[in-house]
Amino acid sequence: MSSIRSDQAHYTSYFSGNSGPAQAQGQGGTVLMGGGDDVDEAFRFLVGRGGGGDVLVLRASGADGYNDYLMQLTHPNSVESVVFSDREASFLPEIERKIDQAESIFLAGGDQSKYLSYWRDTPVQAALQRAILRGVPLGGTSAGLAVLGDRIFAAHQGGLDSDEVLADPTRPDVTLEKSFLELAHMERTLTDTHFSQRERMGRLLGFLAQANQGQSSVTRGLGVDEATAVLLQPDGQARVVGTNSAYFVTPGGPAEVFAEGQPLTYRDLKVLRLDPGQSIDMASWTTQQGEATTVNVVEGEVTSAR
Repeated sequence: MSSIRSDQAHYTSYFSGNSGPAQAQGQGGTVLMGGGDDVDEAFRFLVGRGGGGDVLVLRASGADGYNDYLMQLTHPNSVESVVFSDREASFLPEIERKIDQAESIFLAGGDQSKYLSYWRDTPVQAALQRAILRGVPLGGTSAGLAVLGDRIFAAHQGGLDSDEVLADPTRPDVTLEKSFLELAHMERTLTDTHFSQRERMGRLLGFLAQANQGQSSVTRGLGVDEATAVLLQPDGQARVVGTNSAYFVTPGGPAEVFAEGQPLTYRDLKVLRLDPGQSIDMASWTTQQGEATTVNVVEGEVTSAR
C-alpha cells in the first residue's frame, strides 16, 4: 500500500488511507514502548482506543515506515506521518490542525532533543495536550517514549551510558528537563528505553538521583526493554506486552552521595520487573505480580541487595 508524499518548507508528510473524516471517538490511553522492534499488540491497543480513526505519526527523522505497517495491521481510516525538519514547522496552522483532527497519535523513535527543541512552547505542544484531554490515545517508542515522562532526559549533548552517569551523575550532559506533556498516571515518573539491551539500569538510577535532589516528592523510574510496551489505561491499570520486560523503580529518598566529580552512592531502590502479561496499577504503583528486588549503588557500582 503506497503513501502520498507532500514536501513542504518545514516538514514532509506521507498520507495513506481515506481522506474523509473518520468521526471516531477516542477512549484515551498511553502506549509506552521501549524501542527496537515494534509491538503489534501495542499498536492494536493504540488504534483500537482511537476507534480505528485517523492515526497521526510525528517524527523528526525517517519517512513513512509506519504507514503500510499500521494500515495492514490495524486497518484505520488513515495514517499520516509528519516528519519535522525544524522548529518553524511547529508554528504552522496545518500542523496544529492535523493534531486536532487525529484520533490516535504516535511519537516515533529518533532524537528526543529534537522533539523538545522543535515542540516545546509551541502550538504543537498545546495541540498535543488538547488531544490528550479529549481522549485521544497517545504513544511513543524510544525517543518518543523518552519525552512522555514527568522528568525527561533531554540528551541535548548526546547520549550517555550507565558507567558515565554512575561515575558522576552531576555531569553537565545529564540534562534533565521538566515534563513536556501532562499524562495521567505518569506524574513524578522518568522513563528510559532500550533498557536491558543497552544496560541502562545504572544510568536510570543516576538520573533518579539528580531528579530527587532537594525534592519533597519522589520521582520514580520506568525502564522499558526493546520489543516491549506498557499499555496504560486511563484508570491507571497497565499491562506489559511484547517480548521482554519493564522495570518500575522506586527510590526511598535522595542519594547518599551526589556530588560533583564523585561516583554515586544511592541505596535501597526498589525495583519491580514485570514480564509480558503481567499488570500493575500505575495510579498507586502496586501489584501482586512480577519480581521485586532491592538495588544499591555504592561508589558507582550497582549491586542487588536481594
